[in-house]
Amino acid sequence: MSEEEKEKTKPDKFLDCVGLYCPIPIFNTTQEMETIEAGQVLEMVTDDPAAVQDIPRWAKRAGHQFIKLFKEGDHYHFLIRKGKE
Repeated sequence: MSEEEKEKTKPDKFLDCVGLYCPIPIFNTTQEMETIEAGQVLEMVTDDPAAVQDIPRWAKRAGHQFIKLFKEGDHYHFLIRKGKE
């Protein structure tokens, strides 16, 4: 990933959902997305393996752009760009 791409996906807000399990990470992510502007990026981190499938599907249904998923240790990090209102 180029420096320009990294800058574009730099999160504007961070949400910690570690220790929370389905459906709470999606519920909390939905609420947090309501607090940011269209085009801004949220990074959500969780240790819930179900989120690997749930979050990308939720983002698409909600009209947001799922940017990427990466894993650090036992934690899954999701980058999601808020869609247009």
